[in-house]
Amino acid sequence: MLLLLSKLGASAQAPAGIAYYDVDRLYDTIPSLFYDDRAYTPEGTYGWNTERYRRKIRQVAETVDSMALPVVALYGVETEQVARDIAARCIEDYACLHRTLSSRNGLDFALLYWGDRLFIRSVESGFDYLAVDGTLDGRPLLLVLSRYSSTAEHIAAKRAKADEQYRIVIMGRTDNFATKDDIFRDATAKAEAAGRGNALFRSGWTMADRILVTHNVTADAEVYARRRLLDSEGRPAATFSRRRYTAGCSNRLPIYIYLH
Repeated sequence: MLLLLSKLGASAQAPAGIAYYDVDRLYDTIPSLFYDDRAYTPEGTYGWNTERYRRKIRQVAETVDSMALPVVALYGVETEQVARDIAARCIEDYACLHRTLSSRNGLDFALLYWGDRLFIRSVESGFDYLAVDGTLDGRPLLLVLSRYSSTAEHIAAKRAKADEQYRIVIMGRTDNFATKDDIFRDATAKAEAAGRGNALFRSGWTMADRILVTHNVTADAEVYARRRLLDSEGRPAATFSRRRYTAGCSNRLPIYIYLH
């Protein structure tokens, strides 16, 4: 695995790193009026209480801090308050962006970022996608977070065709994105071919999440694997094993890429 660089200060030009982390159903403990999250309440199936919630918030924040990247995209947070709790728990000074996706499970995207590196011009969200348009270290960037959304594909492809110099990074579940038109490149393919992945199934390590980029982004993506993110058997330390609480952070490892 590649080593991540620590933040060198607001004035330094460390590599522009972006990470994606599925935090595996980080619900608050309050029942929702709009979808069924009763299993993640103190009286629910998983006994999801304040102590367990705070532990997971701390674990996610520690992982974000350890990556020390200017942009970290999260999937699996229930509300804006959950995202803000993570940002507040981080040692690094992260700003927070959250949008409600109106999904059936109530889980959303959130973006943690250093405000002196990423400047956001516009945000678009819809069913299972979030598109953030702005500049990272002064260079234009379109960041698209995806959960099988054909609309997100259209947004990314339209911008890529309109401006070949525009850097576009697509993160998340990207199986639906059509790379046959040679618009995007799978930046996680090299790591996957080497046997690395961010989820472990019976068949072995798998890239459950991916990073696609336009061809003007030459870097390859990697998996952020650290011992503290794994259980005693070397698997991603999940919060639950079926219904049994195992006190881990997520059944997925973060993935990341540096933009040079």
